[in-house]
Amino acid sequence: MVNRITAEAPVGGRISFARLDGTETFSLAELHARAGRLAASLAELGIGPGDRIGILAANSPQWVLLDLAALWLGAQTAGFEPGKFDPDQQLITRYGLRLLFTDRPSEAAEALPLTEVDRLVEKADSAPEPVSWAAWQVTTVKFTSGSTGEPKGLGATAGSIDSSLRAVQDMFHHRPGDDLFVFLPLSLLQQRYWVYSALRHGHDVTISTYEAAFATMRRARPTVVMGVPAYYETARRQLESRAARSGKPAAELARQLFGDRIRYLWTGSAPAAPAMLRFFTEAGLPIYEGYGLNETCIVAKNHPGASREGSVGRVVVGKEVLLDADGVISVRSDHPVNDHYEYAAPGDSEKVFRPGGLVRTGDLGLVDEDGYLYILGRADDVIVLENGKKVVVRPIEEQLRAGGAITEAVLFCPQQTDLVAVVCAAAQPPDERAIAAALNAANAALGKDERISRAIVATEPFTVENGLLTSQFKPRRPQIRAAYATELANPQEGIHAH
Repeated sequence: MVNRITAEAPVGGRISFARLDGTETFSLAELHARAGRLAASLAELGIGPGDRIGILAANSPQWVLLDLAALWLGAQTAGFEPGKFDPDQQLITRYGLRLLFTDRPSEAAEALPLTEVDRLVEKADSAPEPVSWAAWQVTTVKFTSGSTGEPKGLGATAGSIDSSLRAVQDMFHHRPGDDLFVFLPLSLLQQRYWVYSALRHGHDVTISTYEAAFATMRRARPTVVMGVPAYYETARRQLESRAARSGKPAAELARQLFGDRIRYLWTGSAPAAPAMLRFFTEAGLPIYEGYGLNETCIVAKNHPGASREGSVGRVVVGKEVLLDADGVISVRSDHPVNDHYEYAAPGDSEKVFRPGGLVRTGDLGLVDEDGYLYILGRADDVIVLENGKKVVVRPIEEQLRAGGAITEAVLFCPQQTDLVAVVCAAAQPPDERAIAAALNAANAALGKDERISRAIVATEPFTVENGLLTSQFKPRRPQIRAAYATELANPQEGIHAH
């Protein structure tokens, strides 16, 4: 499929770029032709098979064109998330970039402004013959989310991309008339999958940004929205608040917000709260949770005709899930993403990539009798109390969030004797009575060793900008622990359970 993306001009379909100030739209055939002309100009600059192009910029037509032109030439892309990397000479040298395209100011010799892409497209009048990729060749270097330290580089093979695209298409049958709405950074490889899918299957794709997503979605009228759980949680809270003020049903408001053509909502990348999933499904907007990692691509996915509440779906074709004696998940792939990290500390690869093509995920899971996979938490996030009791934190954190007074909860055990939660309040200023009620309600449903002694209310929400969430909106536990170390260490701090 990767080779056909560049070798065959698409028939039908369009791509749109939705911004707060308007929407730019052109056909997929025009996108394909522009990418070919850009490839010709890049080839004149000396870019060829095995070279690496860096892109450090917000979502834009130029981002997509550069990615496709690199595929055309057999060159690798390296997508850098704005705010996490700086477009300087150190970046270029460290990652072996022949060129870096950026929408940020840069004085590096190999850095070109993103606007240069438009000139390079117009400079050429034809496209070169596209390079053919082998399954084992790396098309792009992506970076881990950095929830446990500095981002590690990971080269993604053409075979792994093919395998994921086929698995998703087998489940969801995207087709002409569909419009997939994408707003997470294109530096995340999975977001580019939907462009590749459009080029192969003739459906539309609309690309926005996280900041503009709510404002542009209704105008775009998508049939599918690709979002992380935090996005849908934010939407649910806003919809429930508007419903309380207006007296209108939340389900009606949800359909107004997401548009009148939604076929389904896609989510993954982080744990999704059951209450949120239930809210949208009951509103007539079925939402399907899945599971995967940078190191594995998609592993399991709920989908129409095969969805079970609480699970992340059945394991997809081309993947095998194995559980060790402790319930830790390992994944074997027909077409692995890779077998090692790049730009990582010594020993990092060996912790994850195991002999026989296995990837140790570090997630705890189980598979039911019908083949549905359930994620129970992180092996690293199992707290061992001084009495030897092992406590899995994820279900407890979900229990705290269930009532609506708490939007985020991260559990720690500073003294090895009791559990303490750092929480973000739904209301501002924080409603301490509501938080105390949520704490007591959670404890009533938990076993003795799982009960939370107190909750520390965060002084500000966890965000990507303050470093307490990853780019995929997962809590960065070490950073949160460090930020609230004083409060965690003082037994008198926080709201205490009764």
